Amino acid sequence: MMDRPSDGRLALLLLLGHMITALEVPLDLPQPPTITHQSPKEYIVDPRENIVIHCEAKGKPHPSFSWTRNGTHFDIDKDPKVTMKPHSGTLVIDISGGEKADAYEAVYQCTAHNQLGSALSNRIIIRQSRSPLWSKEKFSPIVAQEGQSLVLHCRPPAGLPPPIVFWMDNNFQRLPQSRRVSQGLNGDLYFSNVLLEDSRSNYICYARFPHTQTIQQKQPIAVHVIDHKPVDERAPVFLVPSGSLSSQMVLRGEVLELECIADGLPTPAVSWTKLSGEIPGRRASLMNFNKTLRISDVSEADAGEYRCAAGNRLGSVHHTITVSVRAAPYWISAPRNLVLAPLETGVITCRARGHPKPHIRWSMNGLPIEDAPKDPSRKVEDDSIIFSEVQTGSSAVYQCNASNQHGYLLANAFVNVLAEPPRVLTAPNKVYQVIENRPALLECLFFGSPVPAVTWFKDSRSGMLEGDPYVFHKNGTLEIHVSQAVNGGKYTCVARNNLGISENHVYLEVKEPTRILRPPEYRVVQRNRDVLFECKVKHDPSLIPSTSWLKDGGELPDDDRFRAHLDSLTIRGVTESDAGTYTCVTNTSLDQDSASARLTVVGQPDAPTDLELTDPGARSVQLTWTPGHEHNSATKKFLIQYEDGLHQSGVWLNLTEVPGTKTTAHLKLSPYAHYSFRVLALNGVGYSRPSIPSRQYRTNPAAPDENPSEVKGHGTEHNNLVITWKPLTGLQANGPGLQYTVLWRQQGVEKDWTSVSVANVSKFVVSGTPTFVPYEVMVRAQNAYGPGPEPAAVIGHSGEDFPSAAPGMVAVVVLNSTLAEVHWEHVPARSVRGRLQGYKVHYRRERSLHRHNSHHGEQRSESFGPNRTRGKLPDLHPFSVYSLHVTAFNSRGEGPASATQRYETPEGVPGVPSFFRVSASDLDSLTLEWAPPHERNGRLTGYTLRYQTVNSSHDVGLLDEMDLLSNQSSVTLHNLHHSTRYKFYFSAKTQQGSGPALTEEAVTILHRAMVSPQVDIATQGWFIGLMSAIALLILILLIVCFIKRNKGGKYPVKEKEDAHGDPEIQPMKEDDITFGEYSEEDRKPLRVSRTPSSGTVPRDGSEDSLVEYADSGDTQFNEDGSFIGQYSGRSGPPSPVINSLV
Repeated sequence: MMDRPSDGRLALLLLLGHMITALEVPLDLPQPPTITHQSPKEYIVDPRENIVIHCEAKGKPHPSFSWTRNGTHFDIDKDPKVTMKPHSGTLVIDISGGEKADAYEAVYQCTAHNQLGSALSNRIIIRQSRSPLWSKEKFSPIVAQEGQSLVLHCRPPAGLPPPIVFWMDNNFQRLPQSRRVSQGLNGDLYFSNVLLEDSRSNYICYARFPHTQTIQQKQPIAVHVIDHKPVDERAPVFLVPSGSLSSQMVLRGEVLELECIADGLPTPAVSWTKLSGEIPGRRASLMNFNKTLRISDVSEADAGEYRCAAGNRLGSVHHTITVSVRAAPYWISAPRNLVLAPLETGVITCRARGHPKPHIRWSMNGLPIEDAPKDPSRKVEDDSIIFSEVQTGSSAVYQCNASNQHGYLLANAFVNVLAEPPRVLTAPNKVYQVIENRPALLECLFFGSPVPAVTWFKDSRSGMLEGDPYVFHKNGTLEIHVSQAVNGGKYTCVARNNLGISENHVYLEVKEPTRILRPPEYRVVQRNRDVLFECKVKHDPSLIPSTSWLKDGGELPDDDRFRAHLDSLTIRGVTESDAGTYTCVTNTSLDQDSASARLTVVGQPDAPTDLELTDPGARSVQLTWTPGHEHNSATKKFLIQYEDGLHQSGVWLNLTEVPGTKTTAHLKLSPYAHYSFRVLALNGVGYSRPSIPSRQYRTNPAAPDENPSEVKGHGTEHNNLVITWKPLTGLQANGPGLQYTVLWRQQGVEKDWTSVSVANVSKFVVSGTPTFVPYEVMVRAQNAYGPGPEPAAVIGHSGEDFPSAAPGMVAVVVLNSTLAEVHWEHVPARSVRGRLQGYKVHYRRERSLHRHNSHHGEQRSESFGPNRTRGKLPDLHPFSVYSLHVTAFNSRGEGPASATQRYETPEGVPGVPSFFRVSASDLDSLTLEWAPPHERNGRLTGYTLRYQTVNSSHDVGLLDEMDLLSNQSSVTLHNLHHSTRYKFYFSAKTQQGSGPALTEEAVTILHRAMVSPQVDIATQGWFIGLMSAIALLILILLIVCFIKRNKGGKYPVKEKEDAHGDPEIQPMKEDDITFGEYSEEDRKPLRVSRTPSSGTVPRDGSEDSLVEYADSGDTQFNEDGSFIGQYSGRSGPPSPVINSLV
C-alpha cells in the first residue's frame, strides 16, 4: 500500500491568496498607521501578574499612541503604575505592589496616529479572573432506596472564566461513571437508579479554575443505599431537561451541547435524531454515554428541532429541543488599504453578515465620518466609500464598525495618496526550484503609484510571455500550472507606470520528482525472526534525499533491534509488539514520497486451558477446552493425546484431531484403561505446548474386541510349522489375564483342529509335519472376562527341503567376445520340495586362448526367475575358455548342479600397451619404446602410432599415422623439427580392431651437446653431488653474511647487488641443455635456500630455487653437471627449454 502526498494545491492557493491580498507599502515611503498587534477584545487577566495591554502599529513616520478608558482619554502620566513601552503603544500596569487588579477593570481602546491619519484598536475589555471559595455548608447523609433515582448537586461558585467541574473521592480518584451514573453539563451527578454498591461517604465535587490553576472542593456528600423493600421497575422519565419541549440558542462558530439524562429501571438507553434534517456527521459527536450531543463550529444549517429518546423494556420518553442559531458579525469582505496616485479613483468596501444583520458605521481617523472634514473626492454609500480624482494630502485612515447585539467587528483601512515610480521588491536573481508536473510561482512583488503594469519575459526576451501555460496574477506573480523541464530557465519581470520602469531577474529550476520505486511490502513473520522492509527511491540528482521510518504514524521504538538504512529497515528478532504499519518517508527540500506496509507477527498458539470431561460412558467421554491465544495465525486443528496410566504411564499417544473451529470432542475409549487427556493447538506456525492434562478417567474391563493381527504359518525346517502373530497391546487386551488360543489343521486332510493356549509369546512351533504342505491356522485372544471374536483362518505351509533334481538340456550360445547366453529346461515340480524361487548359473574363466596367458578367474554366478529358461552372461573376457553349470533353488537353498558345459569366447580388441615411452631424442629424431598389452584379447596383428606437433599455446598440428609390426618393441622417428614438442598416441590391435591408446609427449633438442640419456635426474649421483655443493655454498654464504654484518662491512655478493640493484631471474641461453623425457615430478622446481642481501632469511622460501640460479644470464652447467657462475643483474624472458625441464 502506498500513501502519496497531495500535490499541495490547497496550500498553493492559500499562499497565492495571501500574496494577492497583501498590499505592502515600502517602509521608506510615507504611509498612515496600521495596527499590527493588539490584545483580544475580552481580556481576562491574572490578579497575581502585571496587566499588559498590547497595541503595536507601523507607519511612516512612526506613529505615536494614545488610549481611552471607558470612552474618555486615559492620561497615563497621572498614574505611576501605568507605563507605555518605548516605540510602542503597549501599556504595562504594575500591580506587584499590592494594588488590586479589579481597580483597572474597564474598556480600553488604543489610537495610533501620525501626520497622515489615525488607526484605532478594538475596544479591549479588561476583567480580573476570579476563583471564589465554596460556601461552608454541611450535608446530612442521603438515604436512598435501591433502584430509585438520585441527583447529587454540585452548584460550583461563579468564576471568571467558569470552572471545570468533576467528581472524585477523598483519595483524588475519579468516581466511575457509566450509562447509569454520569455527570451533567451543570456539574451535578445523576443516578438513573442506585445500587447498594453506590453507598459511600465521600462524594466530592471539585471545581478547577483554569486561569489561576486553582482547585476548589465542595464538602463531601455521604450516600447510604438501603434495600428495605423491592422497587418496581419503571419506564424512563427525564431528569434533565424537564417537560417535553425546550429551546436553546447558540452563536455561529461556537459549540452546541444538548443534554438528556433519564431516570428509569432498568437503566434507559438514550438516542438522538434531528427532526428537520440530518445531524452533521463530521462535526457531531455523542458523549457522556450518548446523553450529550455535541456539535462543533455551528452554522446556520444546524438550526432546527432535535429529539432525544430514552427507553427501556417498560417504555420510552421523548424530548424535543428547538435550536436557533444567531451570529455575531463576520466578514464577507473586510476593507483593505488603498494606494492611489493623484487624480486616481478607488473604493474601500466593508461587507459583513450576522444575525441580526449588522449595522455599518464609518469613521475617519477615529471620528465619525459625518464629523470628519469634508472631502469632495469622497462619497459614502452604505458599506462602501468611493474616492474620485483624489488629491495629494487626502491620505487618511478609515474605520468600519459592523455590529449587532451579539458583537462587533472593527477594521482599519487607509487611503494613501502617493506618486511613485515602480520598484520590484522581490530579491534579484532569486532561484525557484519546483518539482516536475507541479505548479510554479515566480514572484514579482512590486510597488508603484499609479499601480505599475507587470510583464514577463523568458531567457532572451524575444517576446512577452502570454497565454498557456502561464497565468499572470494581479500582484505580479507568474504561475505555471504544470511545470516541465522546458520551463526551466531565466525569467525577467518588468514593472512600468507613467513615472518609470523597473525590472528583476529570477531563475526557475524544474526537478525530477522523488518517487519510491520499490515500496515496502506486507510481511507476515514469526516471532524471533528477522524482517526486512525495502524502500528503493529515485530522486533528482541535484537534490539530497533523507529517508525516515515511522511505526503507526510515530517514531520508531528506541531499540537496537531496529536498523534503519538508506533504502531499507531491518528488525531483528521481532516480537508481537513490533506488529503495525511501517511507513518509509523520503524527503527532499522540495517534495516527499511515502509508502507503507503492515507487519503481522505470528507465533505458535498458546496451549489450550480449562480441560473438562463430561458425559461419561462405558467407552466414551466428552472433552471440552478453552483455546489459547492464536498469535495472529488462525488455529487449523486441535490434536488430542492420551496417556494410559495403567499400561504405558508417561507415554502420550495421539487419539484424534478436530477442526480449529471446535472446542469439544467426543472421545471413543477402550475398556480397562486409566486415561488422561491433553490438547495441542496447531496454526500456520506450528503446534502449541501441550495443555495441562485432564483428570484421570478410568474404564471397566471387558472381553477382547479383537484378535491378534498378522497371523502367519511357515516352516523353518523341512518337518515343522511356525505360527506367528502380532500380540495385542495392553490397551487392546480390554482386561487382565490375556492369553492366546493357537489352532491348526492340515488343509484338505484333517477335519478337527488341534489347539494350544499360550501367554506372553508371539509364536508357536508345530513339529513333525510333512514337507511343504498347506495348513489352516487361527489365533484367538481371551482374558479373564471371556474370549475374543471368532478369528478367520489363514493358509500357511510347513517347511521346505532342498530341490532334488538339476536342470536339464543345458546349452551355451556365444553371442560375442564378452556375452554368452545359457539355455536350460525346468526341473520337475515335485523335485522342488518348496516354492521355486529361480535358477542360478555358476561360471568361471578357466584360461586364456593366448599361449602367454593362462589366467584363471574367480567363479561368478547370475540368478534368474523361476519362469526363466534362458539367461545372458555379461562382461566375459575375449579369447578365453569358460565353464558353467546350472542349479534350481528355493528358500531352503540350491539343488544339485547340472553337468558342466565349456565354451570359448572369440577375439576382441586388445587392452592398452604395458608401457610406452620416449627413450632417446636428437635434433630431428625421437626413439620410442613399448611393450605388448597385458590383456591381448586375441592375436596381436600390430600397433598403430599417431603423432602431431604441439606449440606453447596448446595448438596442435596435422596428425601423422604409421602402422608397426606386432613383433616390434621400438621405433625411431626421423626428419622431425628441432626444438619442437610432439604428442604421441600409441595402441595395439587385433583382427577385431585397435584397443585404447596411451599418450606421451616429448621435445626434440636445440643442440647436439645437450643430448643426454633419459634418466631420473633425482637418482643420479652427479645431481645429488650438485645439490650437496649448493647447500654447502649457501651455508658458507650465511656464515660470511653473519660475520660481515656484525663487523658492519659488506661481502662480495652484497656489493654486486648494490651495484646492480635487485636482479631479475635470467633465462638460459638457447644452446643450454634440455631433456627428452620428463615426468610431472621433474617439472617441480628444485628448492634451495638463499640469503637475501639484507642478511635476513625470509619466512617463505617459495621464490628460492635452482631456477633462480639456472635462469641467471651468466650461469651454466658443465657437462659433468657442476655449477658455475654468479649473481647477475640482467633480466629477460625465461627460456622455453629450461621451462620444459622445470
